Amino acid sequence: MVMILSDTAIREAIDAGQLTLDPIDLDRALQPTSVDVHLAASFRTFDSHRHQVIDPRRLPGDLTSEATASTEDPFVLHPGEFALASTVETVGLHGPIVGRVEGKSSLGRCGLAIHATAGFIDAGFHGNITLELSNVANLPVLLYPGMPIAQFAFFAVQGKIARLYGHPDLRSKYQGQAGPTASAYHRNFDR
Repeated sequence: MVMILSDTAIREAIDAGQLTLDPIDLDRALQPTSVDVHLAASFRTFDSHRHQVIDPRRLPGDLTSEATASTEDPFVLHPGEFALASTVETVGLHGPIVGRVEGKSSLGRCGLAIHATAGFIDAGFHGNITLELSNVANLPVLLYPGMPIAQFAFFAVQGKIARLYGHPDLRSKYQGQAGPTASAYHRNFDR
């Protein structure tokens, strides 16, 4: 049986050290069964003028470049475009807890999707969450640093976890990531 953590259970998990969120103002961010998180100022966009194709086996270091937004100069995500961003908050799942990142429905109604496939946060993960932003609307969307961008929901894990994310045997690629982190899929071929 899947058990989503309530607002009370989220506070208890934080107090018990099983879950960390930093920085966080729980009085403002806590929802009935989730926590609102905010958009950081850095973005990564594909440099399509440099590359003709994305080869997951051989990802070049210059596949993406970084852009920084501000309140006065927001990031513009045009229709059909894709960009990587990240949460301001660092999440740590130190106990028998996993997480999901989901978009805010109000932004979804503007055509903004916040993840393509990477909505799962594994037990043991610690770092910022990289968001995979897509604009499926027919108008550009302005993205402001600090705006509520997504929500984290947390679930209790049934049974003992033998190897948490970050365990050396797992060769976890994104443990401790800070800011929007480009794909490291090519490391799967090094095994």
